[in-house]
Amino acid sequence: MQRILVMGSSGAGKSTFARKLAAITGIPAISLDALYWKPGWMPSEAAEFDARVTDAANAPRWIMDGNYLSHAGSLRRDLADTTIWFDLPCRTCMIGVMIRITTSYGRGRPEMAPACPERFDARFLHYVWTFRRKQRPRLADFLEGLRSDQTLMRFTHRSDADRYLHDLSASGSVH
Repeated sequence: MQRILVMGSSGAGKSTFARKLAAITGIPAISLDALYWKPGWMPSEAAEFDARVTDAANAPRWIMDGNYLSHAGSLRRDLADTTIWFDLPCRTCMIGVMIRITTSYGRGRPEMAPACPERFDARFLHYVWTFRRKQRPRLADFLEGLRSDQTLMRFTHRSDADRYLHDLSASGSVH
């Protein structure tokens, strides 16, 4: 594992998992949210974001968390040797987002740009609530494009991710 995609709904635990995986493997974690958002929750221009993502994807080693399929998605998928899909129930992701909002409200997160404090955003909550119905099919189609020499791990419970990290840490080797 040298280039790892971590994908799935917001609130699934992708960023936390990516940070923990980076700590175990020594592979740098890259948050697509940090590449997309500018201070003050200002979005990047599409061309600027695409260039940032492409530059990051061309590095020899990375753990990249986030979806943004329309932005160098095929390049990232083709370069990745491993994709980890957090395919969790909507309820789990909504609870994750609500816990994140209530515990981090007004403060930034490590995977976000500076001056992007956690906030209550009804549109974002709607996105998470409808992810399984609207975005998951698109993500599943995207993942169908993986080659046979690429590894896909699908986590359907947070405990799957915890177990994987525990086993990886205990083995001392990167699969």
